[in-house]
Amino acid sequence: MGVHQVLNSVDRVYREHDTFKSPMKKNPVLLVFSHVLFDWLVTGHVVEVNPAHAVRGPKHVVRKGKTPVLTAEEARALLDSIPTVKVVKKGGVETTVPDLLGLRDRAIIGTMTYSFARVGAVVGMKISDYFVQERKRWIRLHEKGGKEHDVPCHHNLDEFLDGYIEAAGIKDDTNGYLFRSASRRSGTLSKRPLSQPDVYRMVRRRAMAAGIATPIGNHTFRATGITAYLKNAGKLEVAQHIANHESPRTTKLYDRRSDDISLDEIERIGI
Repeated sequence: MGVHQVLNSVDRVYREHDTFKSPMKKNPVLLVFSHVLFDWLVTGHVVEVNPAHAVRGPKHVVRKGKTPVLTAEEARALLDSIPTVKVVKKGGVETTVPDLLGLRDRAIIGTMTYSFARVGAVVGMKISDYFVQERKRWIRLHEKGGKEHDVPCHHNLDEFLDGYIEAAGIKDDTNGYLFRSASRRSGTLSKRPLSQPDVYRMVRRRAMAAGIATPIGNHTFRATGITAYLKNAGKLEVAQHIANHESPRTTKLYDRRSDDISLDEIERIGI
């Protein structure tokens, strides 16, 4: 392509994007095109400098995440709605036994909620990642980049994990996965870990059974836990540490306390 063809292309693009009415800084597509074009012209020694190099595009600032969240009451109702026992018939006699899938699912949701953990770190946990230190229970999460992150257990999470591990009989299988896949028909656990899509389907199924209309997903419990903690006078920097975020700005995206304020103000519209 010759120089005249390049200049004609530039002229056409400028006119198509109505550049003279809309400044380049407000047109990100044109800005990127200009940067690349003039870099190419500098490389080909057609021009000496890139005049678009100093032009910066508009900043896109995200102040609040889009992850659906639950209120503390909804989260508690969801956890309480999951059955932990079931009735089976043996020899014509009805017997109450632990519901392994219910205990497992409650423990998974509890882990994501009370530790602000990513679902990827939760499904990768081994039995040995639930341990005692300083006379307290802790969980070890294997985060991105091979990083390990230890979080002390909330007393409710202690109860959920202990109940599940005891009923499943997997306490001594220290190298085995903590949250295992299972057959819904038989209710028996396998040696394989649950996948993230498995957890998502479980969460949607449990939410529907609990009558929760919010379209929640795996990440919902991270945002729900952080918001509930901050509403209870928790500190942002501590929430950042628990969630293992590099920046407090990331943690702030999960803070939905302003949603309640906005709703209260909207209700002031007296029509």
